[in-house]
Amino acid sequence: MNEYAEYDWKLHQMQNERLCEVSRKRLTDGDRQRALNGLRDTVDKSLNLALRDKSRCQDDNFLRRFLYARKHDVQQSFELLVSYHQYRREHAELWAAADGGVLRALADGLPGVLAQRDRRGRCVLLMFASNWLPHACPLLSVFRALLLTIERTLDDVQNQANGYVIIVDWTEFTFKQSCSLQAKVLKMMIDCLQDCMPVRFKSIHFIGQPWYVETALAVIKPYLKAKTRERIVLHGNNLSTLHDSLPLDILPAELGGEGPSYNSEVWLQDFCRGENINPAPITTSTKPIVPIPIENDLPSAKLDKAYKQKDNPNFSFHGNEKSAKSELLRDKD
Repeated sequence: MNEYAEYDWKLHQMQNERLCEVSRKRLTDGDRQRALNGLRDTVDKSLNLALRDKSRCQDDNFLRRFLYARKHDVQQSFELLVSYHQYRREHAELWAAADGGVLRALADGLPGVLAQRDRRGRCVLLMFASNWLPHACPLLSVFRALLLTIERTLDDVQNQANGYVIIVDWTEFTFKQSCSLQAKVLKMMIDCLQDCMPVRFKSIHFIGQPWYVETALAVIKPYLKAKTRERIVLHGNNLSTLHDSLPLDILPAELGGEGPSYNSEVWLQDFCRGENINPAPITTSTKPIVPIPIENDLPSAKLDKAYKQKDNPNFSFHGNEKSAKSELLRDKD
């Protein structure tokens, strides 16, 4: 796990990001327009079945999402556009209108959106993991809430160009909650966000992560692209390292920032206005939590199997805490 804990990479990463910013600035308006015209022409000529419905591709702002995500490389942008439409065809239910589960997730800050950007103009998303109530809000609803939030915020060209920062606060996230993490849904999230969405995640910060989250991350790591792995930072309980990356004045009090406590209601109402939804008052579910049976497999092994057996929907992080911790210690040796 040392590759996540070291912070020597920061200078190298910042230098690379500055080079990318310089590269983007070198693109003239004419260059961007030529790339847009090229992508539009490629879409018009394409016979790919994933692009059977090209109606949305008539929207220049929509096409720009893919150009920014692939630094205005027309061919790579087109390939991402095809992957996006193919994934939407295969998982149309993910983009269905927001339901009670999605609104419940947003009300719990899963995700939340900070009102202010960071110094590089990046949109900052928050995930308060300990707020998750699996019996009231399935993991799939959390994924849909994240996906629909990204879709909504990508309407802003600044988010297309500058990308996103994600902060996941694992403080007080319990082993019992981790047992409800469905490996199939986690795999869907990775496949979608990493390969099919026109979005640029510039950094992903984990705060207060327990050992069982680190175990799961160790298993997920081989399935992540090298660039994604490099952008994951584990801060543990050391908020000062988070503050080295993000300014205090934009962070809420929960993250040691100078702002007030995060109010999830602000983004929830903004989201509902954009989707023409009249949100009913969100109340905590009274449904009792059903005990999860203990199985022999480790939580980390569940995710590994989900990647090897893609069509099996029954995997989740059920496991024995003592044996899982032993596995983590073995990994660290």
